[in-house]
This record gives sequence, structure tokens and C-alpha cells, in this order.
Amino acid sequence: MRVAIYLLHYLSVVVCLSFGVFLPPRSAWAQPKARLPTNFDLVEATISDIHTAFRNGSLTSEQLVQAYLERIRAYDQPTKLNSIILVNAEAIATARALDAEFRKTGKLRPLQGIPVIVKDNFNTRGLQTTGGSIALRGFVPGEDAYQVQQLKEAGAIVLAKSNMAEWAFTPMHSQSSMAGETLNPYNLAYVPAGSSGGTAAAVAANLGTVGLGSDTGNSIRGPSSHNALVGFRTSLGLVSRYGIIPLYSRNDVGGPMCRTVEDAVRLLEVTAGYDPHDPITKNSQGYVPKSYTQFLKKDGLKGARIGVMRQLTEKNIHPEIKALFDKAVADLTRAGATVVDVTIPDFDSLRANQWCADFRTDLETYLRTFVKRDTLKTLEDVIRVGGYSDIVRDRLTYQQTHTGRPVHPEIPCGDAFTDPLRIAFRKGVEAEMNRLKVDALIYPSWNYPPALVGDAKGYKGDNSQLIAPATGLPAFTIPMGYTTGDLPAGLQFLGRLFDEPTLIRLTYSYEQATHHRIPPKRFVALGQ
Repeated sequence: MRVAIYLLHYLSVVVCLSFGVFLPPRSAWAQPKARLPTNFDLVEATISDIHTAFRNGSLTSEQLVQAYLERIRAYDQPTKLNSIILVNAEAIATARALDAEFRKTGKLRPLQGIPVIVKDNFNTRGLQTTGGSIALRGFVPGEDAYQVQQLKEAGAIVLAKSNMAEWAFTPMHSQSSMAGETLNPYNLAYVPAGSSGGTAAAVAANLGTVGLGSDTGNSIRGPSSHNALVGFRTSLGLVSRYGIIPLYSRNDVGGPMCRTVEDAVRLLEVTAGYDPHDPITKNSQGYVPKSYTQFLKKDGLKGARIGVMRQLTEKNIHPEIKALFDKAVADLTRAGATVVDVTIPDFDSLRANQWCADFRTDLETYLRTFVKRDTLKTLEDVIRVGGYSDIVRDRLTYQQTHTGRPVHPEIPCGDAFTDPLRIAFRKGVEAEMNRLKVDALIYPSWNYPPALVGDAKGYKGDNSQLIAPATGLPAFTIPMGYTTGDLPAGLQFLGRLFDEPTLIRLTYSYEQATHHRIPPKRFVALGQ
């Protein structure tokens, strides 16, 4: 009998490894569980809630981590949510060490004991990192991505790596050859968007406290909008991308995906600033305040001027999204803001010809710098591994023969601070904002509700692609309500370059005035 039990355990581990799901060591399951206190509600718990409980002695980080692991086991695979690729077998041990540190010092680091869901394109020391691709199965980085390192130094715990759209190729869904397809926790018949859909679904379903995602065109804000989360795409150059598997590094940003503005700000506060490994962050010097939390003001909309981008809100919009957006405008006015219409002159011509195909160069640089496998050096090596969906295979094949701009290839593909087309686009947007003296522009993050799983034609209305990625401007999404089927919708605020303080003030005030965020119903029970 004992032999049979061990054999079954061995086979279960082999199966899980073959599909990219890592289990903690057998000894970890056998340890006595640190039970969650009955007076602590895990569902929707914030960093502040957790730290208050730590300080009053009613909760430990070990109890918190154990409770989240129980939720992952109870919900992620049984419901087919499929948001997690692997869990960190060392999470409980790390929590115990942090508990011991707190008992000794009596002080909490900014994120001490906070479990984080990390998208699987962030290098995480000691944990497999794949970008959702079987081509990188078994790759375990020897160092953390810069943002992961900063979170750890602030006391955070990497709880799990989340599923994603393979190589971050698509904003439509979050499907990978490592772990299959992630579903939307609010309605499992629908997509959570891509590419950071695993992080979004996991945080929305309360499988971790906060999350990290990456955004090339949409991939923090789109999934955050579809999952009733706050998503920060910060100014390009404010936060280092070092150690993130790139899609197009000229546009890539990594950042917070959280249930509240305050939690997102707390992550930003420990990650913003110059990193010599990512030269573009030199542009942030002089723009990073000592504290971002100082801008969390409930009355932050009083006296504000908000510009409504009618170019994105008057045509090709679902009637339910239009109704939610109109209600958001009324709520902003009620909270003390003046709302004005904004039309960016020459908008279509300014935003044209902004994308460049440079995936090959970025990927091969990453493989050379971090992976260092003789059998995996080139894009062709990745393609040879196979096992991809049609959309991934098509994208990989396209990148073999396409580089630079599809139109006017003679114009170099530069970053947001050197590329003449990108600079012109940013100046055009900011000039109109300055002329009308508005603090931010608003529009729906999506003009349509989430698409049904498998319905490629249902992908439409993605506004996140249109301005922020090319210009480098910051854009935050925040919940603005729900459409039929309990499907979330997001309101997006776009600001001036490195003006995150203003966006924090406005989005926090809107959040506090409306409180649209509610957890997905079927993922509430365990933890209350």
C-alpha cells in the first residue's frame, strides 16, 4: 500500500510538471497548517488590512500564505479558472522568516509578508520562468527581474507565477502552451483579456493580495478592466523592465495589477526609479517623488479638469459601455471635477505608423543574456520546439521576415524619447491637454464587453492600444461598473509624461466616490 501511495504521488508530480504546474514538496503538504483567524476576512483584504492584522497580533504571514494556497487549490483548477502556472514551494518558509523578523524588530517593511502573483514573463530567481512557452520549460533564472527584486526587498513574497498569452503576443486572451487558457472569474464563459490575464484572474479571484503584469499595448490595462481591477501602465522610463521577457522593448512596461488604487500605489512606490540595467529609466530622474502615497486624496477630484476623448467614446461603442461611461462622467462631476470635451487635432495621422516589429532582436537578446542555452539562441530555435497555437505560430513566423516599420521603414524605430513619430504624437496630445488646461483624459478601457472564449470576432473596442504605448504617457484603468453577465468594465485615465501623482489623485478619488469593485461571486466563500 505504501509503495502504491508513493507511486501515485510520483505520477501526479510527473503529470503536473509535464503541463507546467509545480507542486510544493511532499513534506510541505504534511506540515501542520497555520489556520487563518476567524476574525480576518481574506476576501478583498488590502495591504493595509493585512499589516494592521500583523501589528495587532491577529494574523501572521504564514497564516496568510497558507490561506491563499488553500484558495488556489480549491478554486484555480477545480473551476478551470487556470490562472496559475506554478506555486512557490518556498512561500511558507519565506513567510515564517518574515514573521520571525517582525517579532524581532517590531517593524514592518513596506510590503512585508504580502503574497504577490507574478506574471510568468518576470524572471524570478529559483522559479521557472517561461513567458507561457514550452520553449522555455525548465528555465530557472539565477536572478530576479528588477521589479521582483524590489518587491522582495520591501518584504513581499512571490506566491505564484501566473499564466499569460504566450510570449505576450495577443491582447485577446491568455492562452499558453505551458498551461492552456485562463478564464474570466466573473463569468467563466468569457476571456480575461491578454496577455496578463492570469495575473488579473488570480488577483480578482483573491488567490493573492496583489499582482504584477506587463503591458506592451494593452496587457496590464485590458485584463485589469475585464477583471474589475486597478491597472497601472506608468510612464515609459519610470520603472525598469530588466529581467522581463520582452515583446517589444520599445513599448514594454511592467507594473501593478491590484484590487485597489492604494495597493497599486504601494507597489509603484517601491519599484519606481532609475536602474542602470535599463537605460531608459534615466529619463525618470528628477520626476520620482519621495512618496506616491501622499497623493491618495479622497477629495482629489475637487477642482480638477477632466477631458473626455470624444474620438474614442462616440463611435463603435457598445450601448452598455456607453451608459457606464456616461455615468462615470456624471460621477466625476458630482465629485467636484469639471468635465470638458477634447478632440486631439490630427489624431489619426499622429498615431499612424507607430508600431515596429523588433521581437526577434529583443527575444534573442533575452535568450543570450539570461537563458544561455546552446539549443535556444534564435527565433528559429524557438519555432523548432513547436507545440504552439495557430496564432502564436503565425506571430513567430511573421517575426522571422519582418523588422522595423511596415510603412516608411527608413524612419528608425526608437524609444519614446528619441523616435520622431512618437515624440510628435506625445506633443500633440499634451499640447491639447495644455490648451484646455485638463489634468487627464478619460475614455473606456474597452468600448465593448469581454469576448466569449473562442470568439476571435468578439475582440473589439480595445482603446488601450491607441495612445499610451506609442507616446510613453501613463494610463491607469479603474473599475467603472458591470455589463450583462456580471462582466466588468474599466475607465481609463491618461496623463502627462511622469505625472503619475495627478493620475493617482484622480483615480483614487473616483474609486472612493464610486466603489465599483466587487469580488466575483463564485470565488468568495473560502476565506470569509
